Amino acid sequence: MGAAHEVSPPDMPTTESDSVTNEKGVVTNSDYAGNSDRVESGWDASTTKALIRKIDYHLIPFLALLYLLSFLDRTNIGNARLDTLEKDLGLTGLQYNDALAIFFPFYVAAEVPSNMAMKRFRPSIWIPSIMVAWALCCTLMGIVKNYEGLIAARVFLGIAEGGLFPGVTYYITMWYKRHECGLRMAIFFSAATAAGAFGGLLARGIVEMRGLGGLSGWQWIFILEGIITFVVAIIAYWAMNDYPATAKFLTEPERVEVLARLKRDRSSLADEFDMKYFWAAVGDWKIWVHMFITIGVYTGLYSYALFLPTIVRDLGYKNNTAQLMTVPPYIVACVFCISAGWLADRLGHRGLFMMFFMCMAIVGLIMLIATQNPGVKYAGCFFLASGIYPNVPQGVAWNGNNIGGSLKRGVGIAMHVGFGNLGGTISAYLYIAKHGPQYYSGHATLLACQFMALVLSGFMTVYLRRENARRDREYKPPSEYTEEERVAERHKGDNATFFRYTV
Repeated sequence: MGAAHEVSPPDMPTTESDSVTNEKGVVTNSDYAGNSDRVESGWDASTTKALIRKIDYHLIPFLALLYLLSFLDRTNIGNARLDTLEKDLGLTGLQYNDALAIFFPFYVAAEVPSNMAMKRFRPSIWIPSIMVAWALCCTLMGIVKNYEGLIAARVFLGIAEGGLFPGVTYYITMWYKRHECGLRMAIFFSAATAAGAFGGLLARGIVEMRGLGGLSGWQWIFILEGIITFVVAIIAYWAMNDYPATAKFLTEPERVEVLARLKRDRSSLADEFDMKYFWAAVGDWKIWVHMFITIGVYTGLYSYALFLPTIVRDLGYKNNTAQLMTVPPYIVACVFCISAGWLADRLGHRGLFMMFFMCMAIVGLIMLIATQNPGVKYAGCFFLASGIYPNVPQGVAWNGNNIGGSLKRGVGIAMHVGFGNLGGTISAYLYIAKHGPQYYSGHATLLACQFMALVLSGFMTVYLRRENARRDREYKPPSEYTEEERVAERHKGDNATFFRYTV
């Protein structure tokens, strides 16, 4: 990478958010570790691009792997069902659906506390630790003997996994500028589509171990996938970095530049841990609108992930073939997910992209409802996956882009993701066996969810455009504010007069 051309930073006022890195390398007050007085270092476009690529290389592939394992471990029960899970555990009636649903309330309850804990402690300790916990839970699901044991395992799996997705999305915002986050979140979340594809292939192979050690194929699915997660979790203690100020893979000039560009992008807003920012997030109506958009999206997400093997089987394919037939829709969805993240970042827009993909999902659901032709229904699965999956990273990036202040953003992202994940509880009861193979009620519910999300996304897009226009009329352009003027409004978050929303 080319050398940076450094200039001496001018004297700037310090603020109460300034902090230092202690002797253990832990940031004590601010994620930016006292670098609020660091300014642009004079890096040109090519060296800055090389710096971002360096960060991408060290962060994103490993984060994507973590989420792949997380999504695999929470949804592999759908693949296990195609083996003898229900028969071996004596599940009857809605007991299988209960086992799906019980995961999500506990998953949601863990999300906000987990993000606050990660703000308080180190990501390189917190995230690997919760991984170890859920790996053990997944492995132990392979030795449960009855319905009660399965329920208990799913409860603890939900508690342990709850912190990963909101934690990593928040973590990404601590490294990248607002309009760089969408692509990275899309690549990170594309691991969910990879988990769907990989899970089907992996399950197809693992079930052939049926009888080995006196265990069924579904037991080996849980045990082997849990062991894989455990091994990666141990590696994560050494592989993960904390924040830019302490990243060992960055040189000191690179740390200065990363922190400076984040400071410019975040407009000098508050970084310190203070409970008033928690309450500011709870009281922000815009975050609540995003939460309802998200539950509309996530209900479809989890319905698809948990029941696609069942839906494909009921199109007339045998269980082993159905495992393999779930793979292609996820591959196509992965392409859309990453492409949309890249284009949305490039154009600096979110809402219009989300509405486009909601319309795509609606088309897929209409195809599933309106015909009896298995080929058309299977094609509808492609449209549905390609419409749902891109909107998960798009939504969390849109919400995160528009929350000013570090702790408020962390809490707001956790609220957004947490409320959305309640859609998993809803999805557990949408595709009941007695409604197959048509599943009209399930498809219709998802259609209503997508329509609700579409309307709310349109409302937010219009509101944010008008609010930006109002601030442009009433206040001077953000680039004209002095550092002193920004510091004076640092506690206002996204209500600061120099803040502009992403639409």
